[in-house]
Amino acid sequence: MRAPPVPCYRSRNRDFTLVQGDCREVLGAFDFRFDLAFADPPYFLSDGGISVQSGRRVCVDKGAWDAPPGREAERAFTLAWLAAVRDKLTPQGTLWVSGTYHNAFLLADCLERLGFHLLNAVTWVKTNPPPNLSCRVLTHASELILWARRHPRVPHRYNYALLRAIAGGRQMRDVWPLPAIHPWEKVGGRKHPTQKPLALLARLLLAATAPHDWVLDPFCGSGTTGVAASLLGRRFLGIDLSADYLALARARREALDAPGAPARLRARLDGFQHPGQLDALLAQERPAVVCEDSRGEPL
Repeated sequence: MRAPPVPCYRSRNRDFTLVQGDCREVLGAFDFRFDLAFADPPYFLSDGGISVQSGRRVCVDKGAWDAPPGREAERAFTLAWLAAVRDKLTPQGTLWVSGTYHNAFLLADCLERLGFHLLNAVTWVKTNPPPNLSCRVLTHASELILWARRHPRVPHRYNYALLRAIAGGRQMRDVWPLPAIHPWEKVGGRKHPTQKPLALLARLLLAATAPHDWVLDPFCGSGTTGVAASLLGRRFLGIDLSADYLALARARREALDAPGAPARLRARLDGFQHPGQLDALLAQERPAVVCEDSRGEPL
C-alpha cells in the first residue's frame, strides 16, 4: 500500500479534512471505512451549450474535467471511482450519487455491476430552475440522486422517524422540491459550477447517518457535503483535484468557527417545518455520551 496522502487542510476540531488528488488514487492509499459517501461526479456535459445564470446568457462549459471523453471512457472512469468508493464503505455503508438523465442510467448499471444494491432514485426538483433557451425541449428542472447500499444482504441505516418528522408526520417521499443554491452559500461571490444546495446535502445525511459518523465525498468541490456534515455533528473527508475549489471548501468550513455561525446557518436551510426544527431534531438524536470511534481518523 502506498503512503497515505497528506491532508491539505484539517479543521481545528478535526471533523473536516481535505485532500487534493484523484479519488481513485487517494482512496487506494489508506485503509479506512466510511459510513456514507456522497458523490457528485462529472456529468461530462461541457460541450459548448448555453444556459441562463443570474439573468444572463452564459456558456455551460465548466472545464476540461467535464468535457465528454466518449461513452466507453466514461464507463471505465465511472466503474473505477465507484469501485474505489465501495471498497472504503463499511459493510452497512451507503452511497448517494447525483446525476441527470445524461448519466443516471450508466451510473445505475455500474452500481449493479459492482454489487451495490439500489435503494431509491430521489428526484431533486429545483424550485427555481433557469429557463431553457432553445425553446425546443422541456425546461430542465430536476436531477436524480441514486441511493445504494454497499452490500445486498447487509441492512443499511435509514432514520425513518427523523425523515418522517421533517416531512410533517408523513412518510418521506422520493421527490424533494428544494431550490438551487442561495447567494449566501457562495464565498466572496464565488461558487463551484455544479455546487449543490446545502439543504439537499443536509437531508440525505440526516436520512442515513448517525452522530459522529464518517462521511466521504470523492469529488468534494467547494465542500458542501463537509459543511453539512459539520453542521449536523458528523465527520468528513473530502477529495478534489482542484486547489482553487479546495480553498473555497476550507473558507466555508472556517466560517463555521465564528460564534453562533452553525446555528444561524442551520436556521436558514430549506425543507424543514420551521427554522428551529433542525436544531430540535439534532438535540434528540445526539447521544448523552460521545464514545470514541475505534477506527480513529482516515489520515
